[in-house]
Amino acid sequence: MRLGEVANEAAAPNGKPLDGVRVLALEQMQALPFATQLLARLGADVIKVEHPVDGDLGRGALPAMTDPSGRQVGATFLRNNLNKRSVGVDLKDRRGRELVLRLAGQADVVAANFKAGALDRMGLGYDDVSAAHPAVIYLSLSGFGGDPSPYDGWPAFAPTVEAMSGVYEFKRRGDDPPVVAPVGALGDIGTGLFATIGVLAALRHRDRTGLGQHVDVAMYDSLIALTDLVTNYWSMGLRTKDTPLLLDGFRAADGWFVVQVGRPYQFQRLAEIVGRPEWIEDERLRTGPQWREHLEDLLRPGIEAWAAGKSKLDACRLLTAAGVASGPCYDAADVIADPHVAARHMLVEIPRTDGVPDPVLVPGNPVKLSSVADGPDRRPPWLGEHTADVLTELLGLDESELAALAGAGVISRSSPGGGPSP
Repeated sequence: MRLGEVANEAAAPNGKPLDGVRVLALEQMQALPFATQLLARLGADVIKVEHPVDGDLGRGALPAMTDPSGRQVGATFLRNNLNKRSVGVDLKDRRGRELVLRLAGQADVVAANFKAGALDRMGLGYDDVSAAHPAVIYLSLSGFGGDPSPYDGWPAFAPTVEAMSGVYEFKRRGDDPPVVAPVGALGDIGTGLFATIGVLAALRHRDRTGLGQHVDVAMYDSLIALTDLVTNYWSMGLRTKDTPLLLDGFRAADGWFVVQVGRPYQFQRLAEIVGRPEWIEDERLRTGPQWREHLEDLLRPGIEAWAAGKSKLDACRLLTAAGVASGPCYDAADVIADPHVAARHMLVEIPRTDGVPDPVLVPGNPVKLSSVADGPDRRPPWLGEHTADVLTELLGLDESELAALAGAGVISRSSPGGGPSP
């Protein structure tokens, strides 16, 4: 789906669920930007506050393209900032902090993922904002939350909290090193989803009570929830690194596919479809732990011999038709070409602005609402692109005030072409 397209035109007149909700986002990188992008896709007006010169750290990520002014725009920024407005403000300057505190009064939600304590020291923490604007919902997204923690002060990126959740060690085999970030930004996106849920609940609560509140979401907490089987299995006596079922990858003619079997009747169906009915009566293969024990000497050779002349997709079609859960291991090209992905509008094309013909692909919105339009998405903003518009619209600043602030380096503005405004 291209930028600006609406997937379900019939739903377009119904508007969006969060129309009229304004979010002031003091954010960096991915976890919170993903959450606020989802809120924007649901209709919120998200105003992104960035450093006036360097911008969001995600702009510096690689790979990257360049904007019309030649400034780098990194992949992390591109895939997490659709539908937002960018305001360039220096929070280290007292005048910049005053502008942001005033903007907070025009917002329903203030969302921040600065290092713990940083915004408190600037006078922009929850206590400061709630004292000035009691109805505002304040979302804090951090590595370890707002309560005292032995990890206070630790920087938190997705792989660090993923490692601490126990899932890396749970999946590590022998003396192999852990596989780091095996599913992209699980720590970021998973935390962003919990943050979105918290904001939606707080908005609903405010509808009833008129009161704002503090939504405190920690990446480490979120990963404990997302990797629930690690501690749950341990508490129930399973002290190995294997799940009590058959869950593994197998080779087909053109790649790999995965199979999950957790019940005896499913194992019976697997044995029949791969032409190994003798497995059904084999005393060595009665239970899930036995399936794991004999994976390499019995099950893998049998399953892979059956799949050797089949594509990974055909193997999965046959297995799923027999009631055995399976799925092909797709690479990026497979996903891009998948007709399901196209039908569900799950890839959005961002035209490049640096002469490269192929567009940048970013995920579409996975939340499909029958009475709400899917799209249109707007491209990520250039740095400071909306500074003048926002400060004029919400705070009433005139051109002379904007020029004075820009001249002092307190704010930055971008021209329509993407470059800095004089």
